[in-house]
Amino acid sequence: MSNIGIYGGTFDPPHKGHILAAQQCRQSMRLDRVLVIPAAVPPHKQLSPFSADAEMRLALTRLAVEGLDGFSVSDLELRRSGASYTVDTLREIAARHPGDTLWLMMGTDMFLSFASWREPEQIAHLAQIVCFARTAVDAALKERLEAQTALLRAKFGAEVTLLHNEFLDISSTEARRLLFFGLADEVLQPEVLAYIRQNGLYGLGRNYRALPFDELKAV
Repeated sequence: MSNIGIYGGTFDPPHKGHILAAQQCRQSMRLDRVLVIPAAVPPHKQLSPFSADAEMRLALTRLAVEGLDGFSVSDLELRRSGASYTVDTLREIAARHPGDTLWLMMGTDMFLSFASWREPEQIAHLAQIVCFARTAVDAALKERLEAQTALLRAKFGAEVTLLHNEFLDISSTEARRLLFFGLADEVLQPEVLAYIRQNGLYGLGRNYRALPFDELKAV
């Protein structure tokens, strides 16, 4: 019997914060392996007009985890039509790995919104939940995380682990802004950054002078 981490997300783009958090989670939870799954059509998020398409995000994610022991990237959600619902993904993985324990890995924003996901009770039945947060969270956030943990346990019978560790505190939105200003070298792996530049992703190389202000804000 194996312990398999499931790490889904838009990965738009995948950055060092994603990878460091996942590595620390794998080590702390003693996971045999981690399956990283880019969403084709994220149901809870509106993609930026400058976002990479699903195939490009899949390629970037493969570059981001290349060579990492115990990590692999799946195109499962790209091969499925419609919105990329976690419950559908977990059902498919559970059917492929009967007897293994699935650990659904997520950051604080996703964890706090969990009750609004499709079929949260079924998700809690299929996988244990691991929320990773920075060790130095403020008191208000810590209180919200603990309250959410109690809620999910009581309402959905979820098995929840709050994992406090250290990782690069950055979002994909911030990574895209750093790309825009040519300052992303510290937050993206060199292979990821090279692929973005070679393919002109996230608006790199575009002339922004003619853009309306509303579109420019979406960069």
